[in-house]
Amino acid sequence: MSTATLRTVLGNYPHTQALKSAGLPHDVVAFDFVEVAPVHKAFAPMVREAAYDLCELAIVTALQAIAYGAPIVLLPAVVASRFQRGCLVGWEPNGIPRPDALAGKRIAVRAYTQTTGMWVRAHLHEDTGVDTADIHWVTQDPAHVADYDDPPYVTHVARDKSLADLLREGTVDAAIFGNDLPSESGFQPVLADASARDRAWWATHGFMPINHMVVASQQACDASPGAVRAAYQLMKDAAERLDRATDAPVPYRFGFTALRGPVAYTIEACQRQGLLPRALHVDEVFAPAMDLLGHDGD
Repeated sequence: MSTATLRTVLGNYPHTQALKSAGLPHDVVAFDFVEVAPVHKAFAPMVREAAYDLCELAIVTALQAIAYGAPIVLLPAVVASRFQRGCLVGWEPNGIPRPDALAGKRIAVRAYTQTTGMWVRAHLHEDTGVDTADIHWVTQDPAHVADYDDPPYVTHVARDKSLADLLREGTVDAAIFGNDLPSESGFQPVLADASARDRAWWATHGFMPINHMVVASQQACDASPGAVRAAYQLMKDAAERLDRATDAPVPYRFGFTALRGPVAYTIEACQRQGLLPRALHVDEVFAPAMDLLGHDGD
């Protein structure tokens, strides 16, 4: 039996380490891991050029790519999730805006399509009723999917200043950060009870907000379907090897059954925010992977 090598981008997480350290060898698939830091720099090459065979990808980018017909296959594999409300911060010396008074304010985010920004907007609507279109969004990066154009309530500014700089100087009233969340004491969450609200949300919905899933290129699926199937199973096995409390939130999740509800919820949030050019359904989103994985996808 021949072994296919998949050019792969995956972040460094506890649930990917066994895979990346070759601790789970397989006779059908091998991995040529490409380190990209930060990992979001791999997203545009993946959806625009199919630069990798297997790639971690933000869920908003993946859904946009599917809607625009990019040749990718979304696998039922979540590798990164995060509670998001604490990512919306203000600069205390300028005053922290009230969550229910954000209409008409300027909020900075790296890109309007950034998945963390999508979740923060969804939570703001849930918690306060503020509509996405009633806020002025200030961004620095375009979408990873080149076909997408930002809505008219989004302004693009140069990258000569960081989001933190824009916040300090008062150009914006609040900003959304991801893994670059500033630790300086002057930066404070806009939602003072963000952690409690996030835990309550998890107790209600049963999943952490999805940040990154895994996609395969259509070319890899056509050329080496067995290798992609084996890669999915190895990612799932690596996560299942971790010890964890069964009732605790975890940042990874696998399987069509486990992800059908969370992905459907995410699609609806994206559609409400003008992030998708057309309506999507979870059946359409997962259909190529279901054809590839069959029952093994659960």
